[in-house]
Amino acid sequence: MHRLILLRHAKAAAHAGGGDSERPLTGRGRKDSTRVGHYLSGEGLIPDMAIVSHAKRTRETLDYVLAETGDQIPVHIEPRLYHADPAMLMASIREAPAKVRALLIIGHNPGLGDLALELTGYGDRYARKRLDAGFPTGSFAVIDFDVEGWDAIDAGQGRLDRFITPDDVPEED
Repeated sequence: MHRLILLRHAKAAAHAGGGDSERPLTGRGRKDSTRVGHYLSGEGLIPDMAIVSHAKRTRETLDYVLAETGDQIPVHIEPRLYHADPAMLMASIREAPAKVRALLIIGHNPGLGDLALELTGYGDRYARKRLDAGFPTGSFAVIDFDVEGWDAIDAGQGRLDRFITPDDVPEED
């Protein structure tokens, strides 16, 4: 089994010097990323590798998530993920090594949400209904595939395990 975690970057500033790709996380975005990392760690959803857009907000999201999991994993910064459509996202995923069993992708909407919908053919119906309603910042979908390698995944093959928004994760005391 291969597990894909599609994470939309957390809430970012509306504008930044240097343009859209340099927009940093807001205070809420940092807090949400920390909550997501805590959730992933607590649920044992630790990736073996991350592929992340080069945008500042995606890299910062990753930093806060990994600070909570305490894990050191290989990270590939992929400029092609910046506002990528589902086809480009799929191409990047298919290039991941087969030995990577849990892959984290941090990117942008609408491509990320569209890809999650495209890949899931079955799974938790309540999670699917929530996913159909939108893919807010800081949200993630966990999709499982019964394949030998990432190059074998295709539309409709995935089982949606869960779809979580930052609001679903309780705040730490």
